[in-house]
Amino acid sequence: MSKLGEFEMLVLMAILRQADEPYANNVRDDLRANAGRNVTRGALYRTLDRLTDKGFLSWELEPSAVPERGGHPMRRLRVSPDGLNAVRNQRDVLMSYLSDLGSVLD
Repeated sequence: MSKLGEFEMLVLMAILRQADEPYANNVRDDLRANAGRNVTRGALYRTLDRLTDKGFLSWELEPSAVPERGGHPMRRLRVSPDGLNAVRNQRDVLMSYLSDLGSVLD
């Protein structure tokens, strides 16, 4: 199984958090607001493509109801079962390390 980098993990988690509206702009807003990461469109789309290539993400085009988009379709993002497993595995590793560092970090 492919490994996840830190930013890839944040992107997958942001997509999962956007259950009803899993679109790139919402993911960017979530990363800015909750992870303190200002992400360019290009960096985000390169990461989305990389996650798709790894089999952790899929997307489908759907018509846009947003007038500012001029009728251009939007990508609806979906974390794949492999992507969900990768997030779970990363979470478990992180939790294991953090549980041993409680006294140091507190």
